[in-house]
Amino acid sequence: MLTGLPLFTAVLIGVARAGPCDIYDKAGTPCVAAHSTVRALRDDYIHGLYQVKPPAGGAKKKAEGLAVANRLPVKIGEHKAYGVWIEDGIGYRNNNTTGIATGDDAQAIYMVVDGTRYNTGCCFDYGNAETTNNDDGPGTMEALYFGSSTQWGRGEGTGPWVMADLEDGLFGCVQKQCPNLPTVKYRYLVAMLKGRSGGTFALKQGDAQSGTLTTTYDGPRPPKYTVMKKQGAIILGIGGDNSNWAIGNFFEGCIVNGDPTDAIDNKIQTNIVSAGYGQQV
Repeated sequence: MLTGLPLFTAVLIGVARAGPCDIYDKAGTPCVAAHSTVRALRDDYIHGLYQVKPPAGGAKKKAEGLAVANRLPVKIGEHKAYGVWIEDGIGYRNNNTTGIATGDDAQAIYMVVDGTRYNTGCCFDYGNAETTNNDDGPGTMEALYFGSSTQWGRGEGTGPWVMADLEDGLFGCVQKQCPNLPTVKYRYLVAMLKGRSGGTFALKQGDAQSGTLTTTYDGPRPPKYTVMKKQGAIILGIGGDNSNWAIGNFFEGCIVNGDPTDAIDNKIQTNIVSAGYGQQV
């Protein structure tokens, strides 16, 4: 079960430098959740590597499994670290959060994941979900999705794609077919979702090793999703109702309140590239 800000937050010994949360905080769009097993996401973070706990009982469906801690070695900068290897049946959740966006409040999410490991199962998500562990209808969650599902929407090619899971639908744009949503070809993928108040959202993606972000969609939400009903839980590797048939590899991610500017998005991408994501070791 996700246990708030400290879970999956890595501490790497070395020279302190600004992390994504420092960039967001300075911009007035505070980082309200941050998760990573490969690097510190705030320059003053001094706690332990990570902690995993079993999910709480009472759910209609449970994400029973926990990721094997040493399954995904990765080189980042000059350090060896471990990502989170998620199989079907594995997932993390925190229904008791503080400060996460609810209702139609604006939020932004980014994650760095393995762009080569995915499937069609529902749903390899990271972000804001129901606190009930149930499917509470359109707009009750807002999370990043990565995978090759075509049940609700799709992009160009055969996938995988970066989409928004808004509950009862994965959306790469406002239509079912998204011509500007490319098949991901990055080994290390940066995915970004900007869920604004007032009926619009945006998706961006890029290479965690080099280059800049590309905006694949920026426009109105689909019908039934104009006014969001976010509940404020945090999930990783599962759907909002604990659907746990997806696979994927997770390295880092942040959830922030507000709508960061494009300039801040670009600074986050630059920070990720400077971290030095390398090959698996």
